Amino acid sequence: MRIFKNLTVQVLTAIFIGVMVGLIWPEIGKEMKPVGDTFINAVKMVIAPIIFLTIVIGIAKMGDMKKVGKVGGKALLYFEVVTTLALVIGLVVVNIIKPGSGLNYNELEKGDVSQYTQDGGQGINWIEFVTHIVPSNMVDAFAKGDILQVLFFSILFGVGLAALGEKGKSIIEFLDKLSLVFFKIIEYVMKAAPLGAFGAMAYTIGHYGLSSLVPLGKLMISVYVTMFLFIFVILNVICKMYGFSLWNYLKFIKDEILIVLGTSSSESVLPRMMNKMERYGCSKSVVGLVIPTGYSFNLDGTSIYLSMAVVFLAQVFGVDLSIGQQITIILVLMLTSKGAAGVTGSGFIVLASTLAALQVIPLEGLALLLGVDRFMSEGRAIVNLIGNGIATIVVSKSEKEFDESKSKRAILEMKAIGERTKKAV
Repeated sequence: MRIFKNLTVQVLTAIFIGVMVGLIWPEIGKEMKPVGDTFINAVKMVIAPIIFLTIVIGIAKMGDMKKVGKVGGKALLYFEVVTTLALVIGLVVVNIIKPGSGLNYNELEKGDVSQYTQDGGQGINWIEFVTHIVPSNMVDAFAKGDILQVLFFSILFGVGLAALGEKGKSIIEFLDKLSLVFFKIIEYVMKAAPLGAFGAMAYTIGHYGLSSLVPLGKLMISVYVTMFLFIFVILNVICKMYGFSLWNYLKFIKDEILIVLGTSSSESVLPRMMNKMERYGCSKSVVGLVIPTGYSFNLDGTSIYLSMAVVFLAQVFGVDLSIGQQITIILVLMLTSKGAAGVTGSGFIVLASTLAALQVIPLEGLALLLGVDRFMSEGRAIVNLIGNGIATIVVSKSEKEFDESKSKRAILEMKAIGERTKKAV
């Protein structure tokens, strides 16, 4: 059937089959982990080169270094304002719903979080974080896929290339053609997206089981309700302020949202998002700077989860946090949520650092969250993805680097594809 040639349908079907396999045959579901991991690895394989090429080409073609600094400064200011709003809305909802009230810590199932408390219990070493941004070895940064280090080197390379003027034109043309090769590779890899979504979902359901959600179900519902409010209230207001439709934008990136839902990783669609934002009308230079930086500094979904998780644990342990302490939580998370960007298990490391800074909530409380964390990571990743795309459009429009005609054409093409899918059904 023609309908099954549509990526949206393929991914949705794969997610459904993955859930069924995990529920009916949990042991088989657990064995599907390598399928999901292999797909994500295949995407990660080309993330660093694509970030490098996009940033270098964008800066080199922009030419004006003042403009590069202005775009970067606007992006970072936007990230800080919006992630702070995410932290605040998280605190407001968790104080209203109180998902941790009435839960007995000693009766709840716990996981082992020693590796996270060991790394984050003493707080984040800011000197190490800052020095880590500058790679000691360029090849090592690419080999490890460290986005922050690749970003730093790419900006330097782009600035150096732009400074060459006419002498650098042949290099820019070569890199431009090379980027086409990498995007073609991503096109091939994404054909396996349904397999990746199936493997990741089957493993998650098979390994953790839906029964693990029951005791902390109220927390999960609270987090997802907050994320929904953040997207359709806060981000919707931002979209209206800058003259574009949130709904059209969401429909335009629906395939990417579904892939993130299935794989629980926003990195799995980073190259596609960069390409999609260009097709939507954002300039290549702005996309190259904002999207990769946003993946480290604009984590709206993660910010919501972190603020709610801290207050949730306080409620479980019967700790009554004052207004002053909750403001401290916002201030601490404004810093720590950036400091652990790109670190494996960063959510738990940030939580451990925050609890250590507050010194009123026991660190062992993190063990409660392991059972449901995997089921909330999809939501966090989706909100992070949506937020970064909106940030790119906002910065593009504010810099007059947004092509309205391309945007209208992209929306028309999207609607045409939707109509063809309906006919195929």
